[in-house]
Amino acid sequence: MLLQTLVTCLAGCAFLLSTFSEGCGPGRGYGKRRPPRKLAPLVYKQFSPNVAEKTLGASGRYEGKITRNSERFKELTPNYNPDIIFKDEENTGADRMMTQRCKDKLNSLAISVMNLWPGVRLRVTEGWDEDGHHSEESLHYEGRAVDITTSDRDRNKYAMLARLAVEAGFDWVYYESKAHIHCSVKSDHSVAAKSGGCFPSEALVTLEDGGQKPISDLRPGERVLSSAGSDGSGELVYSEVLTFLDRDPVTWKLFYVLQTEAGPLLSLTAAHLLFVSDRNCSEGAASAPGSLRTLYASEARPGQCVLVSGGASGQQRGEGRLSRITEVKVRSRRGAFAPLTHEGTLVVDGVVTSCYAVVKHHSMAHWAFSPLRLIHRWTGSTGGPSDGIHWYSQLLHWLGRMLLDSGCFHPLGVAQDDR
Repeated sequence: MLLQTLVTCLAGCAFLLSTFSEGCGPGRGYGKRRPPRKLAPLVYKQFSPNVAEKTLGASGRYEGKITRNSERFKELTPNYNPDIIFKDEENTGADRMMTQRCKDKLNSLAISVMNLWPGVRLRVTEGWDEDGHHSEESLHYEGRAVDITTSDRDRNKYAMLARLAVEAGFDWVYYESKAHIHCSVKSDHSVAAKSGGCFPSEALVTLEDGGQKPISDLRPGERVLSSAGSDGSGELVYSEVLTFLDRDPVTWKLFYVLQTEAGPLLSLTAAHLLFVSDRNCSEGAASAPGSLRTLYASEARPGQCVLVSGGASGQQRGEGRLSRITEVKVRSRRGAFAPLTHEGTLVVDGVVTSCYAVVKHHSMAHWAFSPLRLIHRWTGSTGGPSDGIHWYSQLLHWLGRMLLDSGCFHPLGVAQDDR
């Protein structure tokens, strides 16, 4: 029966793959060069994408002002591209300072401008702001935003200039003024965090003997504290670690750090799934049936409740108890580890979490990994590498990108086209 089920699952995957591969071979018009796509200029006051600038779907949250004396000043790099004119009103070189991502997109745009309008160059009127001339929490203070025109200051070109900026890969472009176009990018931290959902190397898990160990030392086959409930609210049980969906001991990544009223402090990447309660959120109470939902770590807010395991070290069995989130911070940590348990849940640093990420629905993700659990049950292994992203995760990502709308994924949890 097990073999029949496994073969059926794999045959289904093969059918999907063969169906989509039929469109890859020669067909009508094969070998002909596709005509160039016509670019539509932005209209005045239009922004692309059509969301607020400091949301995850665009350039992301403000991370704090950078000054010349701050530790983060090293994140900025000067741009000496001779094909770009920098206004530099302050005569300090500040407009040339920007993040590496902003620099890359700006240099790409400079080439597009010269190709479309020979003899015309890109002009930057505002870049990094160290003098407080912009609104509070402006991305100019982080070197992530620029205001641009063309060197001939022909305002009839600005609508198309905005479109070129979108095509160059800026994460948010706004035809803000008749006098300039505003462009901004995601932080280099958030771009580095696109590996999906993980925990840092120092995160602690609880073993069956009651002891704890760093998640970086965890190995497949060990049993760790998890939740038996599909929404995290079930009995706390010990579940076998099947494999690691991602394992990277050396890379530095950006983690959301959630402080709870009960004490546990959880760190996880933006796209990782978390079980929370928005109602009946009484400190120390058991969660009511149906009161929990899953959301991305980047959506967690103070006042929401998460499930924590009992006891100071998270060793008590039974069900998790609600504890209110009191603070959410963003910090850089080393390592990225994403273990997969048989239950699909995991207690990390005393907080009940999902093993899954990128797609918002825990139940959907758990169902999608059913064939991998069957493979492990049948063979005793999942065939994953010691480090890196598991092959099955890559397969699901590939299928998901083909079958699902991009809105089903976390904006920072999947690699996006660099354009």
